[in-house]
Amino acid sequence: MITNIIKKYSVKFAVGCGCATAVLGLASCSDFLDILPLNDVVLENYWTQKSDVESVRASCYVSLQSSDAMNRIGLWSELRSDNLFAGANVPNEVSEILKENLLPTNPYCNWSKLYECINRCNILCHYAPEVQATDPNYSEAEMKSDIAEVSALRALCYFYLIRTFRDVPYTTEASIDDTQNYVKAATPFNAVLDSLITNLESVKDYAVRRYKLETVSGSYFTLPDENTSRITRVAIWALLADLYLWKQDWDNAIKYADMVIDYKRQQYEELKTRVGDITYIQYVDGVPMILEMPEGTNNCGRTYNEIFGDGNSFESIFELKFTHASNGWVGSFYGNDNTPNGRLRANELSFPSMDNVITNKNPLFKSSDCRFYENFRASGNTMYIGKYVRSSVNFQTKNLTNEASLRLEQHLRNSDNASWIFYRLSEMLLIKAEALVERGGEGDYEAAFNLVNTVYKRANNLTSNLKSVDYTNSKTAMENLVLDERRRELMFEGKRWYDLVRRSRRDGNTSYLVSCVKSKYESKDANAIAIKMADLNIIYFPYAKNEIKVNPLLQQNPAFTNGEDSQYQR
Repeated sequence: MITNIIKKYSVKFAVGCGCATAVLGLASCSDFLDILPLNDVVLENYWTQKSDVESVRASCYVSLQSSDAMNRIGLWSELRSDNLFAGANVPNEVSEILKENLLPTNPYCNWSKLYECINRCNILCHYAPEVQATDPNYSEAEMKSDIAEVSALRALCYFYLIRTFRDVPYTTEASIDDTQNYVKAATPFNAVLDSLITNLESVKDYAVRRYKLETVSGSYFTLPDENTSRITRVAIWALLADLYLWKQDWDNAIKYADMVIDYKRQQYEELKTRVGDITYIQYVDGVPMILEMPEGTNNCGRTYNEIFGDGNSFESIFELKFTHASNGWVGSFYGNDNTPNGRLRANELSFPSMDNVITNKNPLFKSSDCRFYENFRASGNTMYIGKYVRSSVNFQTKNLTNEASLRLEQHLRNSDNASWIFYRLSEMLLIKAEALVERGGEGDYEAAFNLVNTVYKRANNLTSNLKSVDYTNSKTAMENLVLDERRRELMFEGKRWYDLVRRSRRDGNTSYLVSCVKSKYESKDANAIAIKMADLNIIYFPYAKNEIKVNPLLQQNPAFTNGEDSQYQR
């Protein structure tokens, strides 16, 4: 519960932030932790200088890097979607969610790690102005940029919480001592969403646009990790585009998506001025994108290798980097070199085999679509997850006749160090496309189709079999096209379940969600699942049982007030 989490972490916020300091280039927390035992810490002895703020800022990222946080971020956003099946040795609590047997006693209903990050952000926002007033080395501009940075991290946490639970306890007040009352009722989804937008609009212009300039050596360049592994002004624009999409404020969603796209154009032109032509990044319909098969080569996979293999790519906007920490979600649930078949596997009812796609029998992926061969790994007729699991992949899509003709080469990660991408350039095109479809003004459908086609063309080596006439005469056809393209492009990236929830909220029913999700169940189970998921309430998680017990103001989601939960419903 928020009561316990905020009190527990009001003093212990700096624990464990050392591993992030190396990744993020931030000050060490160890000096503070070595001075006094945690139970003897006096806050006024700590918040005295710039390095104190930097340490807590680093700890906000550390809390998101923890396995507890990453497992929830990944599981909440993907597990219930039509992308995933249970793999080997899947824990019972995960198996029950996959069966849509979700109870308030399930440990994945626990939200404490996200509230830990929120509270660290609140504490920094509270104390940073006091430090700035006393430390001459800590400028007002630095203070404002720090507040903007952690405000965005806080907003991201709350965004995950409302998309998962709908209404959640909401506060931006820092926990200073145990006398404060943090028993709070849940704030409605729309009120939280509006507050997040209002706050980010007020701080966005104080955020750093980029922390370091690209390093150039001859015709090569290196992108500094900080520009994507920390929140920037561009990352806030991307988050605002997404928040406005959920708010159904189409004009502002388009505005902020355009701001990110325009920034990437400017960044690309700056790079070309400094290093000359960049062979593997080219304009695709006016958008600079990493090519699957750069000119002069026959092998595909460059897009995957840059974005997911190496990470910190030109197209990245914000990602968590795991150089000195483990991405437990990817390692345990998707797989790595030691355990290549993770606890989850791909929905093989939708994607039964490589040959199913190579022979153009799959309704979602064509044989020319590089993303299929990057997203999936085949072992006989079993389809496993490839995205994030591989460190690199190379293959050919010309003259395909069977799996052997792919000439597929792959390397799996030998450690759980895959970055987790929250926002990247192609999603901005698809956010804008979805907003255009819903706005539905003159020319909007055609403009939305062109954006989808840009993303599709990049993945199909600059060719496309999509035809405007097949989609632009129908809003429903355009809505489905955008969500299909989001699924192709963003599969296993923690987007799909939330896409289905957003569609259900907009439609006011779960018909589309059910039509998608029941595809991963055998016919004998599909009808029962369809009946169960007809209730809009059930697309959210229940509040954890222990949260209800300690917070008398929380009212359980009505879809989960029967059976085991009945003894504590209010």
